[in-house]
Amino acid sequence: MSTIREENYFSNSSLPLILALSSGGEPVRWIDYEKCAYYYTKDKILWTLGSTEIKLHGGTNAISGKQSVLKMDSIVAINFNKSFKKKDYRPLLTNRTLFERDRYLCAYCGKTHPRHKLTRDHVHPISDGGLDMWENCVTACRACNQYKGSKSLQKSGLELFYVPYAPSLNEHLILQNRKILTDQMEFLIKGVSKNSRLLLLKN
Repeated sequence: MSTIREENYFSNSSLPLILALSSGGEPVRWIDYEKCAYYYTKDKILWTLGSTEIKLHGGTNAISGKQSVLKMDSIVAINFNKSFKKKDYRPLLTNRTLFERDRYLCAYCGKTHPRHKLTRDHVHPISDGGLDMWENCVTACRACNQYKGSKSLQKSGLELFYVPYAPSLNEHLILQNRKILTDQMEFLIKGVSKNSRLLLLKN
């Protein structure tokens, strides 16, 4: 098991986020080390997973002269006060998560681009009744988006390099965390759709 110590970081905000699970082992959300420490002290941690241990060092006991240490795992199941429904989960559609879902790859030219050169394109144009939803949105470079304009795929003569889809909760959690730990990634990647472009990371 690898260990991350608080003193190895310039600030506590640099500590990795911790993956919180429900009592049934379903991923719920990311929590910071302070929130996780709260759950530990309130005896809300049911069980833990992962191969990374995070150590937080507190004050020194005046009597024993020993420094307090709290050990936390990178994946923790928490006794939340409410239940969570994963089945109908749909993440909020934003350009950031859209570009992350598509791995910064233009759906029309098939080339990767920096974020500032990317746009959101509606495969079925909004002007023709298309909806602003995951299944109708793809990442497009500015040149391809300008060329396609408000035309349909058939009229524009363009073809899609990939099919748009709504990310699962697991995939959305991966997209949210830029500093995800290896054991957290291994846990979450098992629950993404087989159509997910994140699976390209494993190749």
